[in-house]
Amino acid sequence: MAHPALTPGAVAVVTGGASGIGLAAAHRFAEAGLKVCIVDLGADRLSAAAERLAGAAPEGSAAVMTSETDVSDAAAVREVEAAVRSRFGGTDILMNNAGIGPGSTVLSPDGWQRTLSVNLWGIINGTQAFGPGMLERQRPGLIINTGSKQGITTPPGDPAYNVSKAGVKVFTEALAYELRETPGSQVTAHLLIPGFVFTGLTKGDRSEKPAAAWTPEQTVDFMLERLEAGDFYILCPDNDVPRELDERRMAWAAGDIIENRPALSRWHKDYADVFAAFVKGDA
Repeated sequence: MAHPALTPGAVAVVTGGASGIGLAAAHRFAEAGLKVCIVDLGADRLSAAAERLAGAAPEGSAAVMTSETDVSDAAAVREVEAAVRSRFGGTDILMNNAGIGPGSTVLSPDGWQRTLSVNLWGIINGTQAFGPGMLERQRPGLIINTGSKQGITTPPGDPAYNVSKAGVKVFTEALAYELRETPGSQVTAHLLIPGFVFTGLTKGDRSEKPAAAWTPEQTVDFMLERLEAGDFYILCPDNDVPRELDERRMAWAAGDIIENRPALSRWHKDYADVFAAFVKGDA
């Protein structure tokens, strides 16, 4: 953990921290000697996660706190910031990771409000609650927002999720610019773009990890490696999709506008052969 913010004694707050990528990140932070606050829903889940983190932290339970908080509630998130400030003195690393994917369609309102409230507004709320205090500390800091490849290539199937994650991308890009242009700022922003990760959000009715998926721990280790390298876009591969394929898919999505193709032409039967050739580098 060579990034200057990731040092023993620093304070990390991770939303969606009771499981999956959030818990894996919190565990890496705790074992490296950081003080950690995990934010999630479900008292039992938080308690079990805190016990695991305390076992990894050199200072044990003294370095771990939890908050059962709905990140879509801006006032509640501000209360978490105040509680972390009271307990640990402030925040150095904020990982806005909480997310849901209940499913949606364009013409039905079902799922839209809650998905946008958690996935997009949760990140806005977290950033606006913690960001000013992080700048005031005048020390190295990190804001890591968990996005999705679906917010870039926007495949059919769950438009509310895609819209929320597209918003996260745009918001985090703007955040990175503002932090970079703020005099004296030592806080940087980064967009985590996971690949196929076996978590509660993706596993469905499967009990075993598919061969194609990464574990949350693999994803977090890659994230830390790329933070050390200074990447803003932390584009994660997995066991099935290498970075080169992601790049071709993303380039094709942008090309829909440039080439004036039909929306989501990657999934249009008339473009199937052209897209296949493009992925192979033949077009």
